[in-house]
Amino acid sequence: MYKLLVVDDEKESRNLLCSYFPWGDLEFEIVDQLENGKVALEYILNNPVDVILCDIKMPFLDGIGLAKEIFNRHIKTKIIFLSAYKDFDYARNALIYGVSHYIVKPSKYNEIFEVFSSLKKILDNEGLANKNDSLDIPVNDFKDLSNYDSKIISFVKTYVNEHYKSAKLEDIAESVHMNPNYLSQFFKQKTGECFSNYLIKTKMNHAAKLLDDIRYKTYEVSEMVGYSNTKNFTRTFKNFYGKSPKEYRNQREIIDTGAFER
Repeated sequence: MYKLLVVDDEKESRNLLCSYFPWGDLEFEIVDQLENGKVALEYILNNPVDVILCDIKMPFLDGIGLAKEIFNRHIKTKIIFLSAYKDFDYARNALIYGVSHYIVKPSKYNEIFEVFSSLKKILDNEGLANKNDSLDIPVNDFKDLSNYDSKIISFVKTYVNEHYKSAKLEDIAESVHMNPNYLSQFFKQKTGECFSNYLIKTKMNHAAKLLDDIRYKTYEVSEMVGYSNTKNFTRTFKNFYGKSPKEYRNQREIIDTGAFER
């Protein structure tokens, strides 16, 4: 029997899919049903499976993100996407991560039967049955998600540092295939700092460096770090440094000219 993991954030859809189709007739055994890509990734790192039947749009880590992680980790697991018709282009783009098939929602009996009959032949030919323990990468190399977590945090920080002028939580969340609210909580949990505070800190650090250059006026620095309203920039800068941009610049000029030297 081939091990099948079902991943869908809609519990009713998940239960119906698992119960109404005769998986055993095609030699597939449902080993578990999970609600999102993050818990699915945790599961397969400790419990290798042959096939994942996965929805695309899910909170936390979506189907594309899960497929990408599986692809990058060289895990020998087939992926079948469940996709609403409007998501077809999205699913098609995921083929680069080795997604085998997609099934359009609402799923039809005949379509599921055809897809999994075809998949069984592929698995039979590849001889994957009962060989889940022969992964290319040692299990200890990815036993937990600490490396995955650190990669996400590193990506967020790098993105903010490179795109601080226009960086938005929603755009970053889309890039890492996470729900924005979850990414915000995840970032706070792992760094001890709110995403919004980190973004402001990054903007203000760059603003201070720009203010050290007398070629730039305050309104120009404001625009360069993503503030269209100079008053908002000045208020944020003062809250962060305890002094206005003008006061900061004047103090720097005094220090640079050696006025504090005795």
